[in-house]
Amino acid sequence: MIKYNFLSILVSLILVVLIVSCNGAHNPKSETKEAEVLPEDIVELRDDQIKLANIETGVIETRSMSGSLKVSGTVTVAPQNLATVCMPMGGFIKNTTLMPGIGVKKGETLAILENQQFVEIQQGYLEARNKLDYAEAEFNRHTELYKEDVYSQKNVQQVTAEYKTLKAQVKGLEQKLALIGIDPLKLNEDNISSSVTLVSPISGYVKTVNVNIGKFVAPSDILFEIVNSDKLYLELVLFDKDADKVSAGQNILFFINNEKEQHEAVIYQTGKSISADKTYKVYASVPGVCKNVLPGMYVNAVIQTTSSKVTALPSDAVVTFDEKQYIFIVDKTKIENNNPFTEYRMIVVQKGVTEGGFTEVILPPDFNIIAAKVVLKGAYNLLSAKKNAGEMSCS
Repeated sequence: MIKYNFLSILVSLILVVLIVSCNGAHNPKSETKEAEVLPEDIVELRDDQIKLANIETGVIETRSMSGSLKVSGTVTVAPQNLATVCMPMGGFIKNTTLMPGIGVKKGETLAILENQQFVEIQQGYLEARNKLDYAEAEFNRHTELYKEDVYSQKNVQQVTAEYKTLKAQVKGLEQKLALIGIDPLKLNEDNISSSVTLVSPISGYVKTVNVNIGKFVAPSDILFEIVNSDKLYLELVLFDKDADKVSAGQNILFFINNEKEQHEAVIYQTGKSISADKTYKVYASVPGVCKNVLPGMYVNAVIQTTSSKVTALPSDAVVTFDEKQYIFIVDKTKIENNNPFTEYRMIVVQKGVTEGGFTEVILPPDFNIIAAKVVLKGAYNLLSAKKNAGEMSCS
């Protein structure tokens, strides 16, 4: 609102000046002098008008500026922080108290399952282990007697084969017991059970619960999903044309939903191939803990691209007129009717990246960057004077 009030004052001042100059047309001396016609790209102001418009000039700087690349993606976790829990042998759900969102620790009970096969595996293991103890003793005894030429080689080979077969059987049953969560070292004839405890493989929170008491679950059924959100990552999607603009170590600012709070991330890996839809994936780690950021959320992100030296001006020095970008430079100074005037010339430029209140400007090839005095402040007021110049001229 202050800017618009200022422009109104400036326009009013120019109107007053032009009205006075039009009234002065009745002066016989002025009738003999033709009115000056300014080029289309020139804006002319007196010294008092320049002061009122708060115009300041300076030189074009060379600054180190980094660009930015806007992308989108999702929040995710590392594979080791996401666990899908199944029961390798299936069974009936005997008990569970979990609900989605509940926190669990590694080794904590998720559910208790029942299956007659659990009993059969434990029974078979104990029987095989007892037979193995006997076979091992026989193997040792026959080996010693063979050394004393009491037993034949054939008898020793037969006892050895039986011993190794039982040893392999016991090892296989131990693996089956471990698969369903039973410790073979703690199993004996007195603690055989038809129930086993399903425990969480990681610490985190319960994302999904697909069970209820009494339900039969197959080995392929997903019973629970556990997510550890202590360490989050971003999976961002870029177009292939931007693949050369990103690399490991670059900083990222990202936003979730419609929140204005920004979060930080750092690129740790870039994709090694382009997808069929011509996109390219970039992966970034999120340091620390971000409030309200959860796996699966959609994010908008800004990647800070590599910095480089560019010609730059304060962002207010670059104005837009008729869908083009301009800067103003001092063209010349002159004296008319004992009044000092300054002519400002509009120069077409192209805008580059903007950072920290400065904007990169791509100048015309013949632009003299050393000699040019550029309007750093008050460019919008000059543009306003330019726009109203036609309406202010007298006939």
